[in-house]
Amino acid sequence: MHVLHIVQLYRPVPSGAARYFVEVGERLVREGHRVTVLATDAFDLEHLWRAGRRRITEPYDEHNGVQVRRFPAQRLPGPPIVYPIIRRAMLELARVPGSAPLLRRLATLTPRVPDMIRYLNESPELVDVDLVHTTNITLDFAILPALEWAERRGIPHICTPFVHLGEPNNDRVRRYYSMRHHIDILRRSAVVITQTNLERNFLREAGVPDRLMRTIGVGVTPDELAGGDGARFRRERGIDGPIVLTLGIAAFDKGAVHTVEAMRKLWARGSAATWVQVGPLMEHFEQFYRRLPAADRARTWLLGFVPNQTRHDALAAADVLVMPSRTDSFGIVYLEAWCYGVPVIGAQAGGVPEVITHGINGLLVPFGDVDGLARDIDRLLTDHELAQAMGAAGLNTVNRSMTWEHKYAQVRDVYIEVAATRLR
Repeated sequence: MHVLHIVQLYRPVPSGAARYFVEVGERLVREGHRVTVLATDAFDLEHLWRAGRRRITEPYDEHNGVQVRRFPAQRLPGPPIVYPIIRRAMLELARVPGSAPLLRRLATLTPRVPDMIRYLNESPELVDVDLVHTTNITLDFAILPALEWAERRGIPHICTPFVHLGEPNNDRVRRYYSMRHHIDILRRSAVVITQTNLERNFLREAGVPDRLMRTIGVGVTPDELAGGDGARFRRERGIDGPIVLTLGIAAFDKGAVHTVEAMRKLWARGSAATWVQVGPLMEHFEQFYRRLPAADRARTWLLGFVPNQTRHDALAAADVLVMPSRTDSFGIVYLEAWCYGVPVIGAQAGGVPEVITHGINGLLVPFGDVDGLARDIDRLLTDHELAQAMGAAGLNTVNRSMTWEHKYAQVRDVYIEVAATRLR
């Protein structure tokens, strides 16, 4: 097969969606298939609507046989607030029946990728594409032109939307992932790959036929994560006490602010723990962090984007991983922590409750519950027997059903099914 992946942010960006398509694409290549990836030039997510954030300058790349082309993300002139204003207007417009066509036009105002659209329509390298797989339903500016291109050529389209469900009984987050044109995109797809049954049930109620959906999720490759040196990580940073680790984007919706506030409560009670953040920093979090007292900042390490070896060293050094996010459709970082036997804390939000079994392989707290978060962090830092048992249960969860060996086979079966349908 020749498979076309449309991924808004791709390697070396440390996003869950990027890693998902790296795993699928490189495994396809190893089996003899051809994979082309079209992505934007964004390294930081905020580059899509804010100047001055990091971007990837190489327009063409090849990695482990996967051919990657990156295209400039262009924005409307004006301040960064233009993007959230448009998205908020779309949110209100989505309440109106029949608004999908206008929503599609608004979705491609900013950012936009005209060079990618031109490449889709003119490149001879894509004449033999067998299927198109897109992702990140809320970054619809790249999905819509790819879907329309595929439909004109009779090429089946698969979408992995990564719908963020937010907190139970609160539609503030999920409304941004389920506007009328989003549901229309999924209904026009040959297959929709969901991460959890929570996501699948939500989309079914929103109008996506159940027959189109396959619930697969994501995985990790334990051997590739191995080799972390916790002693080296601690020695290089002079850390002696417990380490509370967060992996992922430092953002309010990811629970980073609440994690810091919970740590401040523990520090006020005399805790010797250090908070370590590995992952990109959103501007609003940087502003929050700068306002912290110097004494609190001195008990933290903001590492940002790091090489894989440093990431693995941090996992090996960690006593607990904390990411109480409301915007995760699955949460691959919990699996990474479990590979090192590290207990985890997540939020009762998104698809996470289907990944973390509360009290067995981790703990769940309501999103934004700083007191509850502080209590659970302290519990896992002081009850070593419980922490060890939860970490071991997590590792068993990974080995049983959450490796890429399991997950890739299911994605490949979907590809074969869809490609066979086209041939017939």
